[in-house]
Amino acid sequence: MLRLSSLLLRHNRHRCHLTKPFSTTTSSLPLTVPLSHPIYLIWSSNTSLGKTLVSTGLASSSLRSHPRRRRSFLYLKPVQTGFPADSDSRFVFSKLTSLALRHRRLSPHFSLLASNHLLKASASAAASLLAPGAPRIYENGMCHLDWSEERRVAGENSGNDEPSKLVCKTMYAWGDAVSPHLAAERENGAVEDSALLETVQRCLEIGVGKENMDHFCVVETAGGVASPGPSGSLQCDLYRPFRLPAILVGDGRLGGISGTISAYETLKLRGYDVVAVVLEDHGLVNEVPLASYLRNSVPVLVLPPVPQDLSDDLMEWYDDAHNVFDSLMEIMLSAYSERVKRLRDMPKRAVDVFWWPFTQHTFVPEGNVTVIDSRCGENFAVFKNDDAITEQFDACASWWTQGPDATLQTELARDIGYAAARFGHVMFPENVYEPALECAELLLEGVGKDWASRTYFSDNGSTAIEIALKMAFRKFSYDHGLLLESLKDNSTERCPELVVLALNGSYHGDTLGAMEAQAPSCYTGFLQQPWYKGRGFFLDPPTVFLSKNMWNLSLPEGLHSPDLNVKNMTFCSRDDILNKSRDNSDLAVIYSSFISHQLSKFPESKGLIGALIIEPVIHGAGGMHMVDPLFQRVLVNECRNKNIPIIFDEVFTGFWRLGTESAAELLHCFPDIACFGKLITGGTIPLSATLATNAVFDSFIGDSKLKALLHGHSYSAHAIGCTAAAKSIRWFKDSDRNPNISSKGSLLRELWDNKLVYQISSHPGIKRVVVLGTLCAIELQAQGCNAGYGSLYASSLVKQLREDGVYMRPLGNVIYLMCGPCTSPKICNQALRKVYRRLEEFSQSQQN
Repeated sequence: MLRLSSLLLRHNRHRCHLTKPFSTTTSSLPLTVPLSHPIYLIWSSNTSLGKTLVSTGLASSSLRSHPRRRRSFLYLKPVQTGFPADSDSRFVFSKLTSLALRHRRLSPHFSLLASNHLLKASASAAASLLAPGAPRIYENGMCHLDWSEERRVAGENSGNDEPSKLVCKTMYAWGDAVSPHLAAERENGAVEDSALLETVQRCLEIGVGKENMDHFCVVETAGGVASPGPSGSLQCDLYRPFRLPAILVGDGRLGGISGTISAYETLKLRGYDVVAVVLEDHGLVNEVPLASYLRNSVPVLVLPPVPQDLSDDLMEWYDDAHNVFDSLMEIMLSAYSERVKRLRDMPKRAVDVFWWPFTQHTFVPEGNVTVIDSRCGENFAVFKNDDAITEQFDACASWWTQGPDATLQTELARDIGYAAARFGHVMFPENVYEPALECAELLLEGVGKDWASRTYFSDNGSTAIEIALKMAFRKFSYDHGLLLESLKDNSTERCPELVVLALNGSYHGDTLGAMEAQAPSCYTGFLQQPWYKGRGFFLDPPTVFLSKNMWNLSLPEGLHSPDLNVKNMTFCSRDDILNKSRDNSDLAVIYSSFISHQLSKFPESKGLIGALIIEPVIHGAGGMHMVDPLFQRVLVNECRNKNIPIIFDEVFTGFWRLGTESAAELLHCFPDIACFGKLITGGTIPLSATLATNAVFDSFIGDSKLKALLHGHSYSAHAIGCTAAAKSIRWFKDSDRNPNISSKGSLLRELWDNKLVYQISSHPGIKRVVVLGTLCAIELQAQGCNAGYGSLYASSLVKQLREDGVYMRPLGNVIYLMCGPCTSPKICNQALRKVYRRLEEFSQSQQN
């Protein structure tokens, strides 16, 4: 015989458990979403469209689908206003128990244990639950509660069998029936986004894998898709780190088509997967144009009209709607299964079809492939084999391109979509359109300020270098009388061989011309580039690094001098290294003498030095070495005196990567030509630019098209990339948007904890540290085959850090952390602390 137990009410009218307050700071543990069972976000295009009705119907469909099989349904309501008069979790709780009783004849063996919980509430909302004088704990105006109620519906012959479970939870509640950000403000009950997300994660993890039952979970949002959360963040942004698949409750009323499409587009723009749209039938057949708009790729389901009589208990309505909810449940279960299968199959499919760059496939078995489901701000969302999606801090800044936080990522997605819709792609020569013009002007006003006059667009850093070399060689030829009038436009006669002056350890790209402009290395050998000749004169540069709490200068052989004062070899701080006053030091004289001597030794038989090309301050792919800025500045001045055009390769170093918008600011000197890429678009889409002076531009002006710069790409200055670049350039330097920018807008604040950096530099297992701007590079002590780019020495350390939520890709025995210009120092230092902890363990393992 079915029975409804007397209510087991554990109301805090009688008692209040003093639970440990949740932290409102950013957790050092990465957010994790279980994939062992379906979890969905329930959205709606506006408020009062029936999200909770849909949640209740899904709970009923899930729990009653197989009466003899134990099931668990978790309903989470992170944000509730109008409490206690409005309590969506209590609605689900009460309706489900009523539905279970109503259908006892159809499912006599079904038993259910239902519970409803409230975790935290504002003072006014908590007052209705707490007995007068009961102890209260507040944090940021929110009272910590352990309030719950239970109901049990027992089936026939249930005996000691465990029932199915319905768990309903409201996480944060406020009394005012207004938007959450207003309620939080009025009731002094602030909740940070990070605290809310941590609470959601904890609730999602409760009971996972601990019971032999099928689990299903829905997380119901408040209001519409773009309604603000308690902190004021839009909910579509607030929940984005989880990227849970979505059910969108649309609007079947007049005007509802537009609102539903807007809500759908808002979710898609942020990277959500909308699995289905469901709406109430208002007799306007809104589902037809919606299905047409969605190209039938997203199912649109229609619920029967909801009774308007407030006294109606909706039992008959749920009976009428059960087929719709069953269909919706099947769609959700199918989408969940397909998603998990895709994620599990991706590594095998990848190793079968990909040819990864800079990767020896022998070392990448299927189990070592990282499956990235999405990205949010600085973090990957990575699929784990234990059926979970977890955050990993992208410490490679996705190979040095990434800059946006989650907010800028959304802004860029919207602006890129606008540019694609407005322009698609249009050809560039002899044309002008707003994104390209705006981007060019911003480049000249920013990284090209005070020296550049022209912007030449291309598609990636390596091609920007190719263009720069052509520009420099033409300028050199023009200045040194190599463009003889006797050379006709159609002449095939060759001028003298032109080569570059460059530094050992530099790297300028993978295309053939760019590789010729760099010194012999593992990238240029016969195995990689059989055509390589090395068309240049390559100098060994002095480098600086942090070791044992001191910045040190390392001089190459040939630069040692008895006249060199020892005090010039060490520095108390990095700022001392970058200080322009060093121009008056003995070392500057030694550098100048060395460079002049080296240039005088280069024989003309090997060619004329037609350009200087350097990576300012940091050699990236060459091992994250910091070249002495004084040396590079002296080198630039020597070349300037010899009328040799100067190229700065800022593809890696530009746009705040080293703490200033352009690394030229660190060198205190300007080039004639500079190349930019990677961060230029915020890391969203390939684009590069080569900036030049008017003098360089003028060397291509003439009375024949054949004297123009005959170089270009089909996607030169594409509107989508230029739009992203304009947004990123402005954003990075705006102190109102980027909190890391100094008030003067010229420097990034320090992102890495100085004390911890120095501590790492003193570690016995560390050879050197380089920290500058968004970069923190660490070279491990290694000998023989364990050192160098081909080394696997750091592999075990990198694997452990990935397990810790820090995604790294080493340069041999050099590991590095790289963030974006907008990344919070708190995030940077969480990653740095994980690195230090693992370094301690790594060193111990090497000693054993």
